[in-house]
Amino acid sequence: MSLFFQQGKLSIKAEFLMALLGLVGLTDAIYLTIHHYTAKPVPCSLVDGCEKVLTSDYAVMFGMPIALFGAIAYLSVIILTLLSVFNKKFHYLLFIQTATMAIVSAWLVYIQAFVIESFCQFCLLSAAVSFTLFAISLFNLAKIIAKSE
Repeated sequence: MSLFFQQGKLSIKAEFLMALLGLVGLTDAIYLTIHHYTAKPVPCSLVDGCEKVLTSDYAVMFGMPIALFGAIAYLSVIILTLLSVFNKKFHYLLFIQTATMAIVSAWLVYIQAFVIESFCQFCLLSAAVSFTLFAISLFNLAKIIAKSE
């Protein structure tokens, strides 16, 4: 892991990975947002239930698709990752953002599994990206705290 973390801050490789994962999540969320507004069927080749999940009451919050909130969250991760190159204070905001995303993703996976009883592969991709971003951010924050002691 030392390839990704150097002297209490993310290395360029880790920052690139986090920005890349943020871009994957952003693309996924934009795709689902477009689907919501065009109402075109989503090709669901890995699991059955995409449409059931995407048309459920849980797919909309405050009248907007939850994927739109995801797109905003992923865009903020990309921006915070780029800002953290210049100032390590942004790592704390990045940690808070990715922790929030991981918590929301865990809740949404729970909803898919136990309430809707169907899964959406695009939603699961977003959750996996959120969990990975959180893990990298958590490890980085631990390194920063250890270096400051």
